[in-house]
Amino acid sequence: MNTDSPPSVPRILGGGLLMGLANLVPGVSGGTMILAVGLYERFIGALADLSRLRFRRDSVVFLGLIAAGALVALVGLSGSAVVLVREQRWIMYSLFIGMTLGGAPQLVRAAGAPKASVVAAFFLAFAAMAALAWGLSQVQIPETTLVFFAMGVVAAASMILPGISGSYMLLIFGMYDVVIGSLSARALEADPSACLAVLVPVGVGAVAGMGLLSNLLKHLLARYSAVSHGALLGLLLGSVLGLWPFQSPTHPELAHKPLRKAVVLLVEGTSFEEANRRHGLDLDAARAARLRTTYAGKSAGDLKRLGDSLTPFDPKARQIAISLALLAAGFGLTQVLARRR
Repeated sequence: MNTDSPPSVPRILGGGLLMGLANLVPGVSGGTMILAVGLYERFIGALADLSRLRFRRDSVVFLGLIAAGALVALVGLSGSAVVLVREQRWIMYSLFIGMTLGGAPQLVRAAGAPKASVVAAFFLAFAAMAALAWGLSQVQIPETTLVFFAMGVVAAASMILPGISGSYMLLIFGMYDVVIGSLSARALEADPSACLAVLVPVGVGAVAGMGLLSNLLKHLLARYSAVSHGALLGLLLGSVLGLWPFQSPTHPELAHKPLRKAVVLLVEGTSFEEANRRHGLDLDAARAARLRTTYAGKSAGDLKRLGDSLTPFDPKARQIAISLALLAAGFGLTQVLARRR
């Protein structure tokens, strides 16, 4: 990929916006979006400069614009993204599959002739993504400062390594609602101290992870360009395996963390008025009674497992048509950003 001519400000902001949005969606990598729009090597180089305290003006401005675009998505769209992932996941995944595939043509060009080493790197990276997509099952870990720091390192990997989705890893470790929910403007306004207790260690872990990974990747891209781009192509295409076939939450109402916590209270015998007050909801008596009856006898752990469970998505003809249109739109959007100088 050519990094000689500086990219335009709208292109960098657009890449940052897609990167931030991607980090809100389980299975989608922020690094994939930066790679797809053709800003990857510049991004890695700028991070490496900053981690070594080399404050070059072009690197600082570039990362500032990326961060600005990402921040708009993380703060402004986190609530909507969580809702769409919970209730209409196929819409988000259709769009991001298209945007991901849109980055493949330029990576093929950057990898050059299909030499044995390039082909091997491609298949190894693709196989690694297949193992990640199909070989992991959800686990539960405690919500501690050290764990939040480790999740920050995971988030850093998702922003740097194409195909490694921080949100997907958070979902696997049962931390998606906690971390992503803490980013929403509503949560920050309602309980800023609780949100900061999550976001600060996550942020520190992300900074540490980005510093280490960016320097390693900068070295590999400079010294082994064709092989590195072959591996990046494998990661890019392999990342689609984590998105298809589409799945949807088995119990959408329990996938909404505040509502799930309210259900815990209802099952324990708390009034629906008190459950509403504690979790900022507006349940009426009839819906509260239905939830209490439906989930009677379930513990908080049982309800969380039900909320995290997924089921295969069986699309109707109309949804298939919309999915294909979103895929094409995503592909076109990536191509426009990648070509814009």
